[in-house]
Amino acid sequence: MSAIDTRVSAGPSIGFGARLMAGLSHWHNTRTTRSELNRLTDRELDDIGLCRGDIERISRGL
Repeated sequence: MSAIDTRVSAGPSIGFGARLMAGLSHWHNTRTTRSELNRLTDRELDDIGLCRGDIERISRGL
């Protein structure tokens, strides 16, 4: 008599998918933050304590 194993294993494909989704989410958040900050005027950036040179660093979360 034989048995069929129907358990689902958490193999490397699930880890890859999670890393892929996390990477895409980070990319989207970075892009959105950079876009929103670039829409602000120099005065508005100064009001929140930033300058144009800070946008890339802030958008990447560094």
